[in-house]
Amino acid sequence: MERCFWVSGGVKAARMADTMITITGKSQVFCDGVARRSFLRIGGLALGGLNLPTLLRAEAASSTPRRHKSVIMVFLPGGPSHQDIWDLKPDAPKEIRGEFQPIQTSIPGFHLCEHLPGLASQMDRFAVIRSLVGAKNEHASEICFSGFGYKDSQERNQPSLGAAASKLLGPVDPAIPPFVSLCHTTPNRWKDPGRSGFLGSAHRPFLPAGEDRQNMALNGLTLTRLQSRKQLRDTFDRFRRGLDASGVMDSVDRYSQQALDVLTSGRLLEALDVEREEPRVRRRYGQGSLDAVDDGAPLNNEDFLTARRLVEAGARCVTISFGRWDTHSCRKAGDLAYKNNFAQLRDYLPRLERCLLALMDDLRERGLEQDVSVVVWGEMGRTPRINPNGGRDHWPQVAGCILAGGGMQTGQVIGSTNRYAEVAQDRPVHYQQVFATLYRQLGLDVRHIKVPDFNGRPQYLVEHRDVIPELI
Repeated sequence: MERCFWVSGGVKAARMADTMITITGKSQVFCDGVARRSFLRIGGLALGGLNLPTLLRAEAASSTPRRHKSVIMVFLPGGPSHQDIWDLKPDAPKEIRGEFQPIQTSIPGFHLCEHLPGLASQMDRFAVIRSLVGAKNEHASEICFSGFGYKDSQERNQPSLGAAASKLLGPVDPAIPPFVSLCHTTPNRWKDPGRSGFLGSAHRPFLPAGEDRQNMALNGLTLTRLQSRKQLRDTFDRFRRGLDASGVMDSVDRYSQQALDVLTSGRLLEALDVEREEPRVRRRYGQGSLDAVDDGAPLNNEDFLTARRLVEAGARCVTISFGRWDTHSCRKAGDLAYKNNFAQLRDYLPRLERCLLALMDDLRERGLEQDVSVVVWGEMGRTPRINPNGGRDHWPQVAGCILAGGGMQTGQVIGSTNRYAEVAQDRPVHYQQVFATLYRQLGLDVRHIKVPDFNGRPQYLVEHRDVIPELI
């Protein structure tokens, strides 16, 4: 029987800065008639999907981490220029082919942009899809996190992959949210971290991002307000010792005990704290910047490192947003608002390459490469023809993506476009088929899974439910 309850002020509290944390308190009578002691009040702390009846159904984590499958989804806001990165057309007219030269990769006959030499030399560890279809002419992150465009996602109240993994698989460790988003806040639809949709707010992503990411803001409760990470951890340790000694926890149910485990465990804070990482590993990724790129996301290299730390700790899905790839090169109010498409890619591509190679090396060294699937993509492609400002405009007709890890068959290129990179010429692959494949790598067969929506109607997670056989 599900019990509903409330928590209120208590007799034991710790005031750190201006935030009240109450752990034990006065006895209350619950709506099922059972007396309980109000034991938990965290001022300003909202933990996303960490609610009692859903997240906390997992068994208590053992001292040895269990192997689990995870997905890291890297969203490139704006839509990267496919024909300047992985689908170059050197024989096309200049206004089509652009400024970059192709270089041979470790896959015979496949070329990448000259500004990705490291990736080119290690293409055996990656797979590229050049014939991705199903994009919408919409600037929004939803299609890269759920497989549905913004409007479709809104109308269907469609959940993202991370929310579905949270619902269907639950947490690996009660102290680690199954779905975490490192996406940055932007003044547009690139900020959505992956909606929970009809699965309910219990499965929305945990958002450790805030105004100052370096302070590890936890949904409004910053560590600056708590003075220091050490003070927070030491205070929780004292609470736990006091509760164990008092026997208070004997009077609350198992889910409530696990809820306290989530809030008082140091594992989540430790996973988010990249300062704990070895200096050589941090140098491999580079620091990047927390400054937003115009109206897009920052190029924060350490988000990739944080994502690795989170999946290693137990997260099933982590989403990242990286940069601003909407390269119209347009003018705004008489001034050049955004860099020329090619100038911007000269800057962006080496940064993305460094982060991606560092992530894959890191996963391999930790024995996680076969367990963690990685996808890198944007919400559309760019126009084959370069516009008068030296940029490329929206082109939803075809796009592409890079995949790695997770036990997928890498070292291959799937699909192609016509001579001007306008449309998929052979082997068109829908965005949702990539999702079907990623779900499969998590152990979920979307051909046979239906999840009830708010009205109790069973819903598929994607409409295109065939996996990509070349990757399996």
